[in-house]
Amino acid sequence: MTALLWFVVKMAVLSFFCLLAASLLKARAWTLPGLQLAMGNREQMPEPSPLAGRADRTARNTLEAFVLFAALALVAHGANKATPAVLQGAEIFFWARLAYVPIYVAGLAYVRTGVWTVGVVGLAMMIFGLG
Repeated sequence: MTALLWFVVKMAVLSFFCLLAASLLKARAWTLPGLQLAMGNREQMPEPSPLAGRADRTARNTLEAFVLFAALALVAHGANKATPAVLQGAEIFFWARLAYVPIYVAGLAYVRTGVWTVGVVGLAMMIFGLG
């Protein structure tokens, strides 16, 4: 497997854990009623705490970013255009997203935006590296 495809796999794992964490925080799964709710149909979810709300927004944002990243990475791989610039952009994107998750969940608004911007730069590097 190529280094570029490994970044796709790593982003899939990161996305999964973001979704899982958000789900468990929303249900308050560390309590018995929350665990029962998490294992059920989730029809009567409690109002999310600020932390759970941030975790949910983090998970959704990570999933949205993963779609864009995966599209670029798979096009680069399929077109045999996994240039050093594409690979460097993928690496920058991945590490920025890995940093973004705890920063967003912690509620560090301006830092979050800066790290998000670094991830977008990584995506732009991938796009320009395809040319």
